[in-house]
Amino acid sequence: MQNALKKYILPTLLLSLLVGAVVFIQSCKKDDDETEIVLKSFGPSPALRGGDIRFIGENLDQVTAIVLADNVEVTSFKSKSATEIVLTVPTETVNGLVRLKTPQGDILTKTPLTISEPIALLSFSPAKARPDSVVTIEGTYLNLIEEVIFPNKKSVLAADFVSRTQTKIEVRVPKEAQTGLLVISNGMTDPILVESATPLEVTLPTGATLAPLPVKAGTELTITGSDLDLTKEIIFPGGARVSSFVSQAADKIVANVPADSKDGELKLVAHSLVETTVPVALEMLLPTVSNLAPNPAKPGGSVVITGQNLDLVTSVGYGGGATGTIQSGGSATSITVSVPPTAKEGTLQLGTAAGKSVTTGNLAMVKPVISSLSPTDIQFTNELTITGTDLDLVANVKFSGGKEAAPTSATATEVKVNVPVGTTDGSITVVSTNGDEVTSSASLHILASTSATITNMPSSGKPGQMISIEGTNLAEVTEVIFPGEVPATMFGIKTDVLIQVVIPATVQTGVGKLKLITVNGETVFSPDINIQGVDPVVDPALVFFDFDALTSWWGDAGAPENDPALTLNGTNYHRVDKDCNGWTGFFWRNGANNFPGAVIGTNVANYVLKFDINVLEPITGGEFAWRLKGSSGDFWYYWKPWAQSGSYETDGWITVTVNLTDFYAGATPLADLSTINEDFGVAFNAGASKVNVCIDNVRFEQK
Repeated sequence: MQNALKKYILPTLLLSLLVGAVVFIQSCKKDDDETEIVLKSFGPSPALRGGDIRFIGENLDQVTAIVLADNVEVTSFKSKSATEIVLTVPTETVNGLVRLKTPQGDILTKTPLTISEPIALLSFSPAKARPDSVVTIEGTYLNLIEEVIFPNKKSVLAADFVSRTQTKIEVRVPKEAQTGLLVISNGMTDPILVESATPLEVTLPTGATLAPLPVKAGTELTITGSDLDLTKEIIFPGGARVSSFVSQAADKIVANVPADSKDGELKLVAHSLVETTVPVALEMLLPTVSNLAPNPAKPGGSVVITGQNLDLVTSVGYGGGATGTIQSGGSATSITVSVPPTAKEGTLQLGTAAGKSVTTGNLAMVKPVISSLSPTDIQFTNELTITGTDLDLVANVKFSGGKEAAPTSATATEVKVNVPVGTTDGSITVVSTNGDEVTSSASLHILASTSATITNMPSSGKPGQMISIEGTNLAEVTEVIFPGEVPATMFGIKTDVLIQVVIPATVQTGVGKLKLITVNGETVFSPDINIQGVDPVVDPALVFFDFDALTSWWGDAGAPENDPALTLNGTNYHRVDKDCNGWTGFFWRNGANNFPGAVIGTNVANYVLKFDINVLEPITGGEFAWRLKGSSGDFWYYWKPWAQSGSYETDGWITVTVNLTDFYAGATPLADLSTINEDFGVAFNAGASKVNVCIDNVRFEQK
């Protein structure tokens, strides 16, 4: 091999240089007739072992010996005269001061003689080696080598050499070494580094076969090949890493397959962190399905799936995009899965942690069955009774004339619903929770109304505002009652087709219905109306954002503000004025900081969340994502004012009320407010819109 000498001083140049060394002459007091021995210079320095070195001075012919470092004494000179001594540098000479022995005493140089080391790396063997095996390096002056550096900067110091002589070093290959050039070093502060001409090839683990294929997640996989005992870890497709093996030998590794392993390339990682790919792709086993029962299944119920390897299933998707929940107690041959209320007829998609899926046969859905309608001759606003089976699935009822209404009650055998104003003669259609529709064979006959009927009224209003109710037979109305059982006391025009009424100041805000009481005691319910206004803060101890003492810790948009033209009561509020696109945090705290959840605890059914808001510009999309996160889950409520009945836009300050039981973590409703000990606050999300709002007095309140 050819040596690559990192630090090299040309000997021919050195021989032409003499050290103008200032020498220290250590001599005894001489007699008057003695001639003084003087050393003026010596060189070259650095010098080559086996090369010549000259000492220049006066009366040097009296020198009896010259001692080089380390205690290498020379008494036989190549030449010696009064002015010059020439000697050949012995091979054992090292760097150090030189001592000339004379009858007048020793002369010690003040500067050291340095030796130019002609270190050479001529060869190494074998050319390919396993980690922890011995590599033999041959060359010259290898006795001066203090370090062998393997690729990947893994060094072996002289203390750990197997052996070292002037011409040979035996050293073990570190397990972290990679394929590449070897470097030897004399270990000095400014070292001589000599590099090999060819690389050392370090053996890597090599895989050849995988068994079984396909393999089931969580079971054992056997990898055969060569040098597999050099494997530090296995990287499975999908990124899972396994470093603890069932067994490991040079020709075989047995390892457990991670639950989330996927199809694809398997990689073996050596201790050097070099990866090799097994040439056979890993294939994950899929579950198989033999039966679904019951079929049809009832939305909101459950279905039992039987087959093989069903313990691999991590998700179940239904027709219509609904997702089921795998119930506990399943096995490899049978799992029970909830049927979401919105699930539609179709195949199921069984997903696995490996990212694979299996499609089952068709699963039909139970539909409501209508047996009878009573009465079939009916007036507007009167109650219709629908009998049949599986009617607890009914979420809505459609009437002829384009009208529809939600049931006032629903059981498996009976649905009650009020006939909307404007319904015409014809059949009715019940709409299931999953959107399936069933039309009755019987028809309704709508009787002429002899009582008050509302045909038109505002969808929103504010306390103190006069609204107009239009209809027929309104002269029969003797009383108008607003949400919260608050009777109206102030009226404007009142005729057979029009009632003007002022919304009472004490009305219950939010979405509700008016009750019109007729002279003969009948009750007529209005369409929904959104009463907008600000509710007083009942319990200041349940306020957790007021932007005065109880402000936010962080947020992406907005800040406390106190504009006299906008403030609700002269105090601070949080103002956002931003074009939002996707997640935009408004205000947040965490760690249960001043959060009054412990006061309410599990009594969430009797409490609501309230906040005061002033929407200054129309909001066209997205949602306000209210979050209550803690040890029992991450609970969300998504408020979309622009999608609700009535307008929340540019109507001044209003109070919005949200049932705490409407906060969900997935399919789980909030049950214990004392567990909320992490993030709480609100952000814009799931859309894009200009948001220009003021928010104040975020609080809980007992119903």
